[in-house]
Amino acid sequence: MLRVCVVGLGWWGKIMVRTLAGSNRVRVVAAVEPELALGQSFCAEHGIRHLASYAQCIEATDVDAVILTTPNNLHEAQIIAAAQAGKHVFCEKPLALTLASAQRSVQACLNHGVRLGIGHERRFEPPMLLIKRLLAEGALGRLLQIEGNFSQDKFLALAPDNWRLSRAQAGCGPMTATGIHLLNLATSVAGPALQVMAINSKLATGFESGDSVSAQLLFANGVSASINAMLSTPFYARFAIFGSKGWIEVRDKSHVENPSGWIVTRSAPNDGSVVHDYPVATPVLDNVEAFAAAVAGQQADYPIALQDMLDTTAALEAIAQSAETGAIVKPKESSLSHLKLSESAL
Repeated sequence: MLRVCVVGLGWWGKIMVRTLAGSNRVRVVAAVEPELALGQSFCAEHGIRHLASYAQCIEATDVDAVILTTPNNLHEAQIIAAAQAGKHVFCEKPLALTLASAQRSVQACLNHGVRLGIGHERRFEPPMLLIKRLLAEGALGRLLQIEGNFSQDKFLALAPDNWRLSRAQAGCGPMTATGIHLLNLATSVAGPALQVMAINSKLATGFESGDSVSAQLLFANGVSASINAMLSTPFYARFAIFGSKGWIEVRDKSHVENPSGWIVTRSAPNDGSVVHDYPVATPVLDNVEAFAAAVAGQQADYPIALQDMLDTTAALEAIAQSAETGAIVKPKESSLSHLKLSESAL
């Protein structure tokens, strides 16, 4: 059992504790929450130890790994501190707001021989695994275009001073909140982005970090993608891949917080299409358990490569810059090759 400490008991931190309660690979032994009343009450309810500071978590001898569910701008310092203490790190998305920050985090994990996992649970959804397999087998032909939208209105209930609405802490709000899941899916099949053009607007709210983002990406292999996300409309999630021999579309029935399955439509011969109903699965749990298996050396590697994490962060940073300036932005070089250690060092 990988003994973990969940850092931050906000919305997603609580979900992580509850999700991992039934795991056979991971055991939550503690949680960090500076708001004492909240932390003590929640931890007592779930039979875990409450820690008032991250320093206590880093010093704890019964903690093998940390799960960071903290503001985006804190990830780098927290990852480096954990790595230096020899603790493995599972970080909620995004890994960082800039490529340089992500590179420093990856370098620290490589230097200290600890694993780095990332909260891109959509990579573990059965329909997304199907898409990867179909592309690998050539069943869809040459990849042409990618379309995605992941929107929700949960943030309308947040207090105005919540970190998720702050540009400094959250970055390009709709993209770091939900759109980045689709951005990671896109880079996982198309590789690093060559250029991006994005718009981030405040059309329905006063959210400093924006409430409606649309990004157009061109990848080095000629594939294009349209990624959209909103924070002021009811839940909607769609991801579609178009190839020279066919296409496939995935629609989520509900938010991953309370998953209820997917509707998958795939092109069929003679201009038809076939619809499949996929039952509920456990991608959040599967992601963390895959991380735990990699830590234990029980599988070849963690399914989301470090290079993949860097490619996604480079595209995210470029999207934020484009949304700010209105210009087409070329993402920075995100290759692992310039780091002092390769991923194989793990």
